[in-house]
Amino acid sequence: MNQTVFKRTFDVLLVSSALVFLLPVLLLLVWLVRAKLGSPILFTQTRPGKGGVPFMMYKFRSMTDERDHKGDLLPDKDRLTAFGKLLRASSLDELPGLLNVLKGDMSLVGPRPLLMEYLPLYSTEQSRRHEVRPGITGWAQVNGRNAISWEDKFRLDIWYVDNQSFWLDMKILFMTVLKVIRGSDISQDGHATMEKFAGSNIQNGLNL
Repeated sequence: MNQTVFKRTFDVLLVSSALVFLLPVLLLLVWLVRAKLGSPILFTQTRPGKGGVPFMMYKFRSMTDERDHKGDLLPDKDRLTAFGKLLRASSLDELPGLLNVLKGDMSLVGPRPLLMEYLPLYSTEQSRRHEVRPGITGWAQVNGRNAISWEDKFRLDIWYVDNQSFWLDMKILFMTVLKVIRGSDISQDGHATMEKFAGSNIQNGLNL
């Protein structure tokens, strides 16, 4: 069994087993999100998967739909409630992503799926993060998450692509649990989560 097939088999078996035990937690979260934030309960967004192929990613909603007088959504920091911050700090908002793992859109471990609008902004090297399935957690998440720069995050993603193994995935999953318990690296200074990626100063390996 090659590494790709083994990893996919492991993902399906672990997630299927986990969902049995997590069902009461999921039902409670559905009720809480509906009561505190209203509908829709799930946040869905098209993200690039392996090879940059789009898929619909699922998360629990963690923000309100508050808008300004023009009808535009308020900044994230103004729509992120205390309950939403708790969901994010505990990573409970990521639980619906387990459905993406079962569907084959994502893996438990891999580079986090980012916005579709970032695709044309990547350098050739940064685009290599799409050589594998995106993950619920990843090497960048356990080494700084939103507290590190975009360049560092992409460098860690590519390192994972080049060094992935079963034991590395086990290490990342274990480190993820520790990160969640500590609630560290949730946001970047001055931002509710992290500022948007606007392109790198390095394109195709050349300094600009």
